[in-house]
Amino acid sequence: MDREFLLQALEVARAAAEAGAVEIAKFYRRGAAVEWKSDATPVTLADREAERVIRRVLGARFPDHAIFGEEEGGECADAEFLWLVDPLDGTRAFVRNYPLFSTQIALRARGELVVGVSHAPLFGETAWAMRGGGAFLNGDRVQVGRPDGLARAQLSFGNLKSLAADALRWQRLGGLLAVAERTRGYGDFYHYHLLASGAVDAVVESDVSILDIAALSVIVAEAGGTFTDLEGGAVDLGTRSVLASVPSLHEQLLDALRG
Repeated sequence: MDREFLLQALEVARAAAEAGAVEIAKFYRRGAAVEWKSDATPVTLADREAERVIRRVLGARFPDHAIFGEEEGGECADAEFLWLVDPLDGTRAFVRNYPLFSTQIALRARGELVVGVSHAPLFGETAWAMRGGGAFLNGDRVQVGRPDGLARAQLSFGNLKSLAADALRWQRLGGLLAVAERTRGYGDFYHYHLLASGAVDAVVESDVSILDIAALSVIVAEAGGTFTDLEGGAVDLGTRSVLASVPSLHEQLLDALRG
């Protein structure tokens, strides 16, 4: 992939995320009305207005690229260039008035995720990466940690509803909790930022959308981490679960969690 193109795509993705955040800030802590979609997830006018602006910024620079957004859809799986946009990842946090939400923008080029921006200005963090260019958090280059085995590792967990319904996997997860040095549930974008910067060593989620994690997968990979689903499969449009970790622990964690 041409480096100049990736740099341009990253610049536009960051500008789009910032423009979306301006719209989100207009509604934050102002009692935005909540609607419920058919999949039982909430949506507000902030989500919709942010996506509208993001689409406008991306489309102005790359009019021939396809865009798949959380609110307006538009997936085109066979598109050569496909932008994946979650304008307000963490709507539940947004409507509860705490700032653990973000804007997620990624570019999938010729079947591979190559650019990722995770923008959470009200929380005070922005991470970004492009293929072959390293990962950055608030302008500083970051890298995953190097724990001395699982007993010295820190694990974080997100949505685990479907995993909890699997008795065997739930038991196996409990075994990991008993061994790891420390476990927390930071959730949403935040534990991926922590992983990329070496503050936690693994993230487990059993219920995600590609729009939630596409950008974060690029960031973690460029920080030196390994990012798959819970079966060890590569991240792509159909991904529904995550195991992201430092490379030295990944196979051990996969073996422990596989169904």
